[in-house]
Amino acid sequence: MRSITSGNAVNARNRFGKNFIFSVLAVVLLWLLWLVAYFIVGNDYVLPSVGSTFAAMGRILASASFWNAFCGTLLRTLWAFLASLICGVALALFTRLFDCVRAVFAPLVSILRTVPTMAVILVLLLWTSPAVAPVVVGVLVLLPAVYAAALSAFDGVEEEYGELVRAFRVGRARKVFRMYLPLAAPPVLQQAGGIFSMGLKIVVSGEVLSSTYRSLGGMMQEAKMFVQMPDLLALTLVTVLLGFALEGLCAVAVRLSVRWKA
Repeated sequence: MRSITSGNAVNARNRFGKNFIFSVLAVVLLWLLWLVAYFIVGNDYVLPSVGSTFAAMGRILASASFWNAFCGTLLRTLWAFLASLICGVALALFTRLFDCVRAVFAPLVSILRTVPTMAVILVLLLWTSPAVAPVVVGVLVLLPAVYAAALSAFDGVEEEYGELVRAFRVGRARKVFRMYLPLAAPPVLQQAGGIFSMGLKIVVSGEVLSSTYRSLGGMMQEAKMFVQMPDLLALTLVTVLLGFALEGLCAVAVRLSVRWKA
């Protein structure tokens, strides 16, 4: 037993080492492509240099206005993600418990997938404020993804344990809280990282279109208006790094949920 455990630990360390090396190589490759593209273009108003971009990033990170905008965008993304997660899981669970509802939700989810984001934002700006519109758009875009992931996980649990549960005549409430939610948590959380980072992209895009005050999207819009390309690219890099951090937090949550399942 100890040899098996130690072997699994060694394999995990090897996988981590390989992933780390490949990640470093990917960063180096992107940096080289940036250098080559900068020398080919030769125009700071089209593509800023690496040095000017990181100098702008240092200046931005040292400003209090950036952190106010950062917290505002992160909070909007969190609200959009949590609302999508709760509503998506609840709808998927309702669909799983009552199969007749699946046909009703299917066209509604398809409509949400195909609704153009820009049109929705323009309409929402008439009904809400620039601070609320990106959150609503984020929920509308993320909800179908969460619903599909949760429904697929619930279907997998039903396929594996459904006959056993029916044989012992387990109640619906016990089935939900002791079977569906705990067993479906790991596969749902595995996709939550990508959904969370996609929510960040949607919220920032909504902030750009809405010119939201105290937001990363609003700062990007301001940098574009004043043709501050190093600031715009620096803010984009910060947003990408934030997306990676959110995916990492969800990966930690997946590990914790696997232990809970065990």
